[in-house]
Amino acid sequence: MTTTVLEKRQHLTPTSGHQSRWLLVFILGYLALLADGADVMMYGLTLTRIKEEFGLSNVEAGALGSLTLFGMAIGGILGGWASDRLGRVRIVAWALALFSLGAGLLGLTHSFLEFAIVRFISSLGIGCMVLVTTLVAEYVPTERRSLILGVLQTGISAGYIVVLALSSWILPHYGWRTLYYVSALPVLLALAIKFAVPEPASWLTSRAVARKSERRFLDNRYYLIFSDRQARTLFILWTLASIFVLSGFYGLNNWLPTYLEKELHIKFSPLTGYMIGTYVVAFVGKIFAGWLGDRWSRRGVYVVGCMGAALFLPVIIFWQTRENIAHLMLLFGFLYGVPLGTMGTFMAESFATSVRGTAVGGSYNLGRFCSGAAPIVIGYLATQFSIGLGFLVVGAVFFLSGVTALLIPDRLYDTQR
Repeated sequence: MTTTVLEKRQHLTPTSGHQSRWLLVFILGYLALLADGADVMMYGLTLTRIKEEFGLSNVEAGALGSLTLFGMAIGGILGGWASDRLGRVRIVAWALALFSLGAGLLGLTHSFLEFAIVRFISSLGIGCMVLVTTLVAEYVPTERRSLILGVLQTGISAGYIVVLALSSWILPHYGWRTLYYVSALPVLLALAIKFAVPEPASWLTSRAVARKSERRFLDNRYYLIFSDRQARTLFILWTLASIFVLSGFYGLNNWLPTYLEKELHIKFSPLTGYMIGTYVVAFVGKIFAGWLGDRWSRRGVYVVGCMGAALFLPVIIFWQTRENIAHLMLLFGFLYGVPLGTMGTFMAESFATSVRGTAVGGSYNLGRFCSGAAPIVIGYLATQFSIGLGFLVVGAVFFLSGVTALLIPDRLYDTQR
């Protein structure tokens, strides 16, 4: 039976040699997520300038963001499947190299079509970055997993902060293209990951079992997922939860700088200061979420974070003033960080090692694919009404993600086995 195979492979124990490497894997994984976060935030920060230079409408600008999400989804789904067959490290390294070089090439584009093609190809690599969490989860000690993965997720916020700081210096003096040129540097990190990190012992053992028995079925990860009732149900639930939460995250990331600049009339310099503050606090929120997830519940922390962010967005839209917007954004930043701080652990522990890459990459990136509509929807609402109205829709989808997560069991599998 499929369940028997999944359970047998789940309870194999990794060697201690691989466990001793978790700190190196964590550091390199953190830097990879920093590069990922920087790339995602960079588009939102340069959106106004790209719109002006290329003469884009709000809907066209939103379409570029959506095209990015579609590429990320396709890359993530394929990358998740490939990571179960070819290895976590190999796929993460190639993906990081692809989106870093692609980002650098964006600085050479001169039209909507050129930008869209390069962005789509490079975004195939960005989609695989969810596998960084899977890779690190298969190394870190079980008793501190949620805290460590919560700290790992601050790498994304650190990427936001780094690119915000760089943009406040580069954009006014050197233009948006230079910012993209600089973003090609993480290709060096891809080489470091490829040659310094071995594949996790749990993956090596799982792969060895696949080669020895029932090869035709064990190599078909989607067969394993959908022929097992529990795995199938969790895959569907995580796809729905990801659709909702990622619609919120990407909708905000694409349009928040424009909202502050155009609707609240905040100049670029204080705008970057507000956003740096927001993501610094999100940093704290992710670490707190990881710590609390180890001591209480991964699911509970995720649900409270999603619902808290959902309920606080209307406060920003309806009660913000020029005097209190900075404080409101700090509070929202904390709530915004909480779901991300525990989502990686919660998802990774929902699936057995033999299908973890495929299941996490597939469900997360199907969610990402569907969430690609969010930037376009907000762009449409911005044209017809206001960006603020679009953010109210974002709050609703955050809430729905929390509701969906209530149906997902907590701590189902140990990722070290």
